[in-house]
Amino acid sequence: MPRPEVLERIKSAEQEADEIVAEAEDDRDERIAEARERAEEIRAEAQQEAQELKERRLEEARDEIDAECERVLEDGEAEREELAAHAQDRIDEVTDHVVELFQEDVHAQT
Repeated sequence: MPRPEVLERIKSAEQEADEIVAEAEDDRDERIAEARERAEEIRAEAQQEAQELKERRLEEARDEIDAECERVLEDGEAEREELAAHAQDRIDEVTDHVVELFQEDVHAQT
């Protein structure tokens, strides 16, 4: 094979290799850009899911607090009614006791 033909084949092979490398670099850059875009999408989705979870948990906590508050109020109302009924039951007893003390005081003074 003549020397100029060998040189031409070498140049052709180098040019082909350069084109392959350029294509590979372009492909690499494209894949990196796609990967970054996908990573951003995943991050945005994760952030949205985290926000939704936070809101759901806050709502559940509020519901639990409201239920506990309602239970405490109901317990307090029941206790108040019980105390009022007990106090009402003792009115006659206390009145009799006060009258006795008053009578003892009156008898003690005479």
